[in-house]
Amino acid sequence: MALRYKVIFSYDGSNFVGYQIQNNGRTVQEELQIALSKINKQEIKVYASGRTDAGVHALNQVIHFDSIFEIEPENYKKALNSNLPKDIYVKDVYKVDSSFHARFDAKKKHYRYYLNMGEYNPLKVNYIYQYGKRLDINKMKEAACLFVGEHDFRNFTSTKDSEVTSFVRFINEFSIKVENDIVIFDIIGSGFLRYMVRMMVGTLIHIGENKISLEEITTRLDKKEDKPCPYKAPAEGLYLVEVMY
Repeated sequence: MALRYKVIFSYDGSNFVGYQIQNNGRTVQEELQIALSKINKQEIKVYASGRTDAGVHALNQVIHFDSIFEIEPENYKKALNSNLPKDIYVKDVYKVDSSFHARFDAKKKHYRYYLNMGEYNPLKVNYIYQYGKRLDINKMKEAACLFVGEHDFRNFTSTKDSEVTSFVRFINEFSIKVENDIVIFDIIGSGFLRYMVRMMVGTLIHIGENKISLEEITTRLDKKEDKPCPYKAPAEGLYLVEVMY
């Protein structure tokens, strides 16, 4: 009888083409499956809470997998970290009920985006968007409030109609703060479509530059007609902070 395990792990997305297995480069999913298959001496497939794009990082991503071998969680953690590359680290492993699903049981996700308004920092170029200009933070905070609540985000994603049953998502919180010239965006919601966070942040950056008005949000949000958002923040500033169950 197969046993199900839940794994919480972090990764530096700088040298991955994304989480999900692709033909064009190195992925987080492939590295995990190689390590688990080696430990279990049979092919293991993992299922994640969701995918992340090339260059996006994760502090607490979640997967589940099944194995016929019963291994203590702490031993699984040690074995995985011994077999994984240095840019992936397993933080916790749990035995879970066979009904648990990393994606379908997730209730909320928390993403965070970092932007540097100050002097360029080459050491942080893969981890904080090196924007280098001042922004109108108060106007951005006002605009961020427009995203909170239940909305149709079809114009804030590259996801196609055929890929989802609904574009409606619920944003619980969208906060912005500044610490030592670093702008920190925190977004918590029921789920996110492809590029949705980066398009929302990209729109707020343009509003903070006083290049566009709040109408850029209101004319796209909850609209059925095709008016895709042209603003997308770079991947390197984005982190998956937590998946909530």
